[in-house]
Amino acid sequence: MKKISLQNLNILILGGAGFIGHNLALHLKKLGAKVSIIDSLSVNHLGSVRQNLDLLPNKELSKDILYERLRLLKNSKIPIYVQDAREYHKLSKYFSEIKPKVVIHLAAVSHANRSNKDPHSTFDHSLRTLENALDSAKETIEHFIFLSSSMVYGNFKSDKVDEKTHCEPLGIYGALKYAAEKIIISYNQVFDLPYTIVRPSALYGERCISRRVGQIFIENALQNKEIEIHGDGSEKLDFTYIKDLIDGITKVIENPNSKNEIFNLTFGQGRSIFDLLNILKENFPSTAIKKIPRDKLMPKRGTLSIEKARSLINYNPNWPIDKAYPEYIKWYLDFFKNKYSMNKQS
Repeated sequence: MKKISLQNLNILILGGAGFIGHNLALHLKKLGAKVSIIDSLSVNHLGSVRQNLDLLPNKELSKDILYERLRLLKNSKIPIYVQDAREYHKLSKYFSEIKPKVVIHLAAVSHANRSNKDPHSTFDHSLRTLENALDSAKETIEHFIFLSSSMVYGNFKSDKVDEKTHCEPLGIYGALKYAAEKIIISYNQVFDLPYTIVRPSALYGERCISRRVGQIFIENALQNKEIEIHGDGSEKLDFTYIKDLIDGITKVIENPNSKNEIFNLTFGQGRSIFDLLNILKENFPSTAIKKIPRDKLMPKRGTLSIEKARSLINYNPNWPIDKAYPEYIKWYLDFFKNKYSMNKQS
């Protein structure tokens, strides 16, 4: 089957100023795609920082990282339309004006703990935005790509799960992601809208403020704060570097085999929390560790099989934590050092 060219392909990313979105937009633009972003800049972005949310404890650092995202997007001449995707008519108007061929839906609350604490807002920013996007896309879009989550599986019943594994999500976040998957499939059934559902896991990488475990560990170590681990540290997660996910989504766009499929796009190997901590301690040997009780709403996970993605779209991740996490730490050290130096000079 012939590969789809990215050259001048009109791609719209909803929530494209977020962690995954801005990295993806920058990558696709480099490959020659015509990329546009719609983002309210309010969910897990500048609006969240200004609201002084408790879930963003390092507010000044988070703000600086967000401004760095926007600077990179501006330098790459990627247009950002500041629009709340919950507003159906305004969103639909942008679809008509931009005329995308591919839509990548990332607009959502990206934090499980926050979702459980505020289910109304999570529903509003996840399913309402999705329904508006699907309705705007149903008659004109050639490919609708949705970022789901490994959380849809709930507690892993075995060491490894694949896309055929029964899903039994735990908590609000996983349930809404799974509901979204079913809604997208129904739009394909009714309107023949081509889709791909992507299930990432334990993401980490540059310019993330989503309070993911890899980010929390580094920021605490940089500030000489104690690191809390839930449980005994032996639990395994399929840690996935942002570059591998971006490469996987790019292959989803390029390969027609991806249409109307669900893919695990992870590294494909569960590693323990202690494995991640040991890499961190090579740079921060004096970091103190504190064990706390496990969150009962956080499912026990492990490895996600990526054999389907390997076979259908030639997905081949290249960034194990031993290689990628030091890269991420180095980026943080450089960013933190530059920020500190500028503040000191001013």
